[in-house]
Amino acid sequence: MKRILSLAVALLATDLRLAATEGYAIQTILTGSSPTSSRNANWKPGDGLTLEVGGMDFMPDGKLAVAIRKGEVWLLDGVLGPPDQVRYTLFASGLHEPLGVLRDGDSLLVTQRTEVTRLRDTNGDGVADEYLTAARGWNVSGAYHGYAYGPKRDGQGRLWVALNLDMGERSDNQAAWRGWSGIIGLDGAFVPMAAGMRSPCGLGANRAGDMFCVDQQGTWIPATPIYHLRRGAFYLNPEGIASQERPESPVKLSAPVPNKVPYPEALRALPEMVPPAVWLPYNKMGRSGTDLVVCAADGKFGPFDGQFFVGEFTDAKVSRVFLEKVDGEYQGAAFPFLSGFASGVVRLLFEPDGSLFVGMTSRGWSSLGTQAYGLQRVRWNGVTPFALREMRAQPEGFELVFTTEVEPATAGVASSYSMKSYTYLYSSAYGSAEIETRPLPITGATVSPDRRSVRLQVGGLRAHYVHELRAGGVRSAAGAALEQPDAYYTLNRIPR
Repeated sequence: MKRILSLAVALLATDLRLAATEGYAIQTILTGSSPTSSRNANWKPGDGLTLEVGGMDFMPDGKLAVAIRKGEVWLLDGVLGPPDQVRYTLFASGLHEPLGVLRDGDSLLVTQRTEVTRLRDTNGDGVADEYLTAARGWNVSGAYHGYAYGPKRDGQGRLWVALNLDMGERSDNQAAWRGWSGIIGLDGAFVPMAAGMRSPCGLGANRAGDMFCVDQQGTWIPATPIYHLRRGAFYLNPEGIASQERPESPVKLSAPVPNKVPYPEALRALPEMVPPAVWLPYNKMGRSGTDLVVCAADGKFGPFDGQFFVGEFTDAKVSRVFLEKVDGEYQGAAFPFLSGFASGVVRLLFEPDGSLFVGMTSRGWSSLGTQAYGLQRVRWNGVTPFALREMRAQPEGFELVFTTEVEPATAGVASSYSMKSYTYLYSSAYGSAEIETRPLPITGATVSPDRRSVRLQVGGLRAHYVHELRAGGVRSAAGAALEQPDAYYTLNRIPR
């Protein structure tokens, strides 16, 4: 997680652009700033429960399982109905800061710091009576940031977990697998897959079944990255790389880790380093990415099926990410989506009805949310917003795909757009400013016959740079401006 900042300083430091997408509304199920000590005339279900959400999944009977910071798992019944009718039942307790929940048949897999635990209710009384170790095999030092995240299942059925770097007192990143991600073997052992992460808070598979991870800006990590996880990859942070000397390691760095060089140069210097599929530029897209979940709602959440929705802690908002493959590698664009959540967003989960559940906690860190914790639900009301739906790389520029028809008189004019590109300094420092920034000439804009897309001819494309777009002059066929005219494309490979 991010280092502690005062909210006043955070507000002054950010170029905050509210993301409020037409057609979407936030419903509060439960929020709070402190637990209620006893029932009173205004008591309602959930009072007294400090719902600092660390993990969520739905049970077969429709109840929502929620793991919370203090080491408990609660079952929430009726979350699709009126919030004041939700019923709360304690299912399990005594866990160590659980930060992930996954239903597996009739049981729950919960990742706590020391292991993945299988919880079962064997006698049907609604309370877990069996706590079984499902996976283990990583170092636990007692350091403040020694979190473990997951599990999440990929398209091959494999269960992934990710491990935070140790930070602060009692840190021991020389020990096993801190800052690594891996899968759970058939024997319950941790099988390391990839290295170089700092605080890999969120895991999620796309529709193709490939696993992705959200990390957080900090030492060696200049801005929030989203990685495509795969065996043998090294990403950004080398502080836990000592585990490469262990016989099970699939990662062996063939050169020293560079320092204080532009990121594209670092990639050339270290062959095992794999670039993020997408960068989320600092302040512009947030400051502390937390979770990601693919939208597979079959149109019940609007026009964004197949895209990732990404949680943001500090700015208490949700963004979205469009990914595509170029030469076999993922890259894509990040877009603002929705802000104004009650607390720091930590977990996201789509319900089969197409709504998005948002689990939150400030956990003592600074967040723009006004509450300390809570659970909210985002619903689409059927109104399609005028938005940039996709941004696709082309050999000579980009193709923009819109959610509704555009007005050719504005969308077909190059002056309706502006672009620039930049990269980051790769170093042991905490974060990085944008460096090597260049404005990009837009020499043409061609509207498609169906008026749903525009081809931009853009000069000066650079591999491994962020290409920032502003489409402030574009109007819809109905004359509306884009509520969010900004997009940020990570161009790892220029199509041929």
